Amino acid sequence: MSEQPRAQRTPTALDALADAYVDEVARLDPFTATAIGAAGHDHEVTDLSPAGEDARTEAARRVLAQIERSADADEVDAVTRAAMTERLGLDIALDEAGITRSRVNNIASNLQAQAVFDLMDAETTEDWEVIAERLSRMPAALGGWGETLRASAASGHLSAARQLELGAAQARGYADPDGGYFASLVARVPEDSPVRGAVAAGAEAASRAYREIADVLDELRPQAPAADAVGREAYQLSSRVFLGEEIDLDETYAWGVEELRRIIAEQEQVAARINDRYRTGGGTDVAAAREALNADAARTLHGTDALRAWMQETSDRAVAELAGTHFDIPDQIRRLECCIATTGSGGIYYTPPSEDLSRPGRMWWDVPASTTEFHTWSETTTVYHEGVPGHHLQCGTQTLQASTLNRWRALLCWVSGHGEGWALYAERLMESLGHLDDDGDRLGMLDAQRMRAGRVVLDIGLHNGLPMPEGVVGSAGGEWTYEKAWDFMTPNWGMGEAEQRFELHRYLGWPGQAPSYKLGQRVWEELRDAQTSAGDAASVRDFHRRALELGSLPLSVLRTALAQ
Repeated sequence: MSEQPRAQRTPTALDALADAYVDEVARLDPFTATAIGAAGHDHEVTDLSPAGEDARTEAARRVLAQIERSADADEVDAVTRAAMTERLGLDIALDEAGITRSRVNNIASNLQAQAVFDLMDAETTEDWEVIAERLSRMPAALGGWGETLRASAASGHLSAARQLELGAAQARGYADPDGGYFASLVARVPEDSPVRGAVAAGAEAASRAYREIADVLDELRPQAPAADAVGREAYQLSSRVFLGEEIDLDETYAWGVEELRRIIAEQEQVAARINDRYRTGGGTDVAAAREALNADAARTLHGTDALRAWMQETSDRAVAELAGTHFDIPDQIRRLECCIATTGSGGIYYTPPSEDLSRPGRMWWDVPASTTEFHTWSETTTVYHEGVPGHHLQCGTQTLQASTLNRWRALLCWVSGHGEGWALYAERLMESLGHLDDDGDRLGMLDAQRMRAGRVVLDIGLHNGLPMPEGVVGSAGGEWTYEKAWDFMTPNWGMGEAEQRFELHRYLGWPGQAPSYKLGQRVWEELRDAQTSAGDAASVRDFHRRALELGSLPLSVLRTALAQ
């Protein structure tokens, strides 16, 4: 299944099926249409009712049947077939297992549908008219989701009680008239805009719908499982979704423990140099090194305006220094827009450019209202992860492949192990390229690597009932519990309490996703080492170009597609 994408390629029958499926998904899921930048649906909302879920699952079944009847015209088709069969098959399996319809968590469920408004144009009166119309339709979307949750509960499928409790609080936070998401959205409308009233009315309707969905979550919570862990069967399925291949959970758990130990040892060496420079007397103590770096005024930013400006400057510098040297960065995607989000969740994330590239790729920092101080040493690696050579280079390159591959592969296919694995791989790569020579920035990168290795251990261990590792920093041994997971995170994550709590709840409500970063990085490094010559920068650059031009793929398909 080796594939060499060409600059010019005649679309095939399978490409036509894939392109038509993108249009079908956009019609059935307008929120996704906005996310990928497919025009014509920004005024609509997704039908989140049982009927809407049925329609999307049936559409996946139809296109799978059509794919089976379509022959491959070239190597590109072979990769498309493998990827679509795997992805759509898992979509169907998740729905049949009751996971899709019952999912409630703090980061990636229907609850966070409000984030779609961050992706919409909001400059002209016409833009705000579209936003007002979509806002007015949010009660229909959330009302349908309430029906789905009740039907799912009746069939025995509910997320854990903790997730429903957190979800209800999050929903009421969005609806808070004093600084909640929708109040903040209205505040962005110019005072003299003729549609300000319509936006305010729509925002109130959406807020009311979120308060009502919070009541639904409260209503269902007594029926929900008390246990946070989902168990081995459900976990293995979820893990396949995020990786695109099946893993040996016990082997991977053991690997994660050893990787965590290795990174801690490396970090302690860097900490010793930092503590010596700042004369802390801390020796190899990582916490002392962090404190010294946080106290350094030259590494501290005050306020979100300063944060956004620093993010933009760091990103622009990375693009300028990497383009044409270590990476092929097309002119169309050399612009990354750094933004501050307004929900206050504390997350940092990337949104890709629109299909026509009129909306640029964006890095978002969702800053809690109480956070006003930021430390550049810990976040330089984050800019590389979300920007270039991380997600922005990866997703921008993928978007540009629509004419060479097809729209499904360019716009819709996203596999966390591939995408997040690449971004974590990019952080380590920037160290090897000399962009993290400063020990503070290197400690920040190792903090990120340490956290991601720790997530492999925590996520697999807790959800699958494996014993806590012996002799690892933060581990109490014995059975994983919520409290022990928190204590394990505290020395290994290196973040504030609010961010750490958000992260722990994320792992509990989104099983299998957190390990995909480190496990994906593992695969990217294996593939690079197998396909390039040691010390040959040209072969590494060529490997990166070829791999990224394939677009996001299940890891099992990526392995085959890159094999010569």
